[in-house]
Amino acid sequence: MEIAREENLQPHEYPRRILLCVTGLSPQIVTETLYALAVARTPPFIPTEVHLLTTTDGARLAKAALLHPDGGHFHALLHDQPQIGSPRFDEDCIHIISHHQEKLTDIRTPAENAAAADTITALVAQLTEDADAALHVSIAGGRKTMGFYLGYAFSLFARPQDNLSHVLVSSPFEGHPNFFYPPRQPRRLVTRDGHHIDTAEAVVTLAEIPVVRLRHGLPATLIAGRAGFSETVAALQQSFTPPRLLIDLKQRNVTCGTTAVTMKPQLLAWLAWWATLARQGRSETAWREADAGLFLDIYRSVVGVDTIDYEKAAELLGNGMEKEFFQTKNAKMERVLKDALGPAATPYLLATTGKRPHTRRGLSLPPDSIDISGAGCE
Repeated sequence: MEIAREENLQPHEYPRRILLCVTGLSPQIVTETLYALAVARTPPFIPTEVHLLTTTDGARLAKAALLHPDGGHFHALLHDQPQIGSPRFDEDCIHIISHHQEKLTDIRTPAENAAAADTITALVAQLTEDADAALHVSIAGGRKTMGFYLGYAFSLFARPQDNLSHVLVSSPFEGHPNFFYPPRQPRRLVTRDGHHIDTAEAVVTLAEIPVVRLRHGLPATLIAGRAGFSETVAALQQSFTPPRLLIDLKQRNVTCGTTAVTMKPQLLAWLAWWATLARQGRSETAWREADAGLFLDIYRSVVGVDTIDYEKAAELLGNGMEKEFFQTKNAKMERVLKDALGPAATPYLLATTGKRPHTRRGLSLPPDSIDISGAGCE
C-alpha cells in the first residue's frame, strides 16, 4: 500500500484512478468530465473507475442516458475514444443519497441537506483510503449544496495525488440535453430556439480548483471510519481551539478541548497523574524521580482500593516507579490521544527535555488549562 507514495507518482500514473462526479438532472456532467480528463487534457488522466453521487431521480436519468445498452452515452464515448479503455462504471458505482435508509428524490430540507453531507463525506473518506489510488472529483453537477459539501469533503480528506475540478463547456453546448461530449464525427444539434449548431465547435475543458488540504488535521479514527460531516468538521475544528484538559476520576471521563477521549482506568489515572504534576508546577520528571505513591493514590480514586488491578499496581510499584511501567504507560497514553485527536493531540502529549540518560518528560499545558475532579486530587 505504500508503493505509490514512495515512487512519488503523478496522479495519472497511479494504478487505481478514480473519477467521482456529483449530478442532479444533468447526467452529461459525467461524460463531459471524462472527456476533458482523458481526451482534452495533457497528460491525460484516464480513470479506471467512475463513481456518481446523486438522488433517485438523478440515478434514473444517469442509467438511461449513460448506461443504457441502447445508445448510452458513456458506452458511446468509450467506443468513440478507445484510448479511454473500459473504466468500471455500472449501477453499483451510482451512490444515492439517503436519509434514515430512505433514498432521496431531491434535497430540499435541512435534514436532507445534512444527510447529503454525511453521504458525501463517507464516500470521499472511503475513496481516499487506498494509498495506490488517485481521486479526481468534479463538482460541476447537482444542487449547489451538493457541490459545496463535495468540495468541502474533498478538502478534508484529499491527499497530494487527489484533485478537484469543474468542467467547462462552451456556449451554446452547455446544458444542451443532447450534448454529452464532442464526438469524433461531428454532429448537428438544434437549440431550443431552433438554431443549428455543430459539435465540432464545442470546447470542453477543466477548471482545476486549488484547495487547502486538511487531512493531516483529522484523527486517525475518523480517517479510517465513517464519520458524519458535522463530526468530521468538529474534529478538525478541535485543532484550532485553545487546549483544555478536563478529567473526572469518579466518572472516568477525559475531555481534551471539546472532544471526549475514551481511556482505560489505568491510563486515565496515568494522565491524571501527569496533569496533577503539571498543576503543582512540577510537570517535568524522570522515571527515577517519578512519584509512584501519588500515582497509586490517583489510581485508587478511579478503581477503588480492593480491586485486583489496583493490588497488582500497588505490588509492582511498592518500592518506587518501575522504568518499564513508566515508559509503557507513556507510550500507550500518547497512542490513545493521537488516535482520538489527531494533530490536535499535540498540547496533551508529553514534552521531552534533556539528553539521555538525563531526559525528563512532562505535560506542557499551563496549570489553569487543567481541571481534575474526583476524590484524592482536588
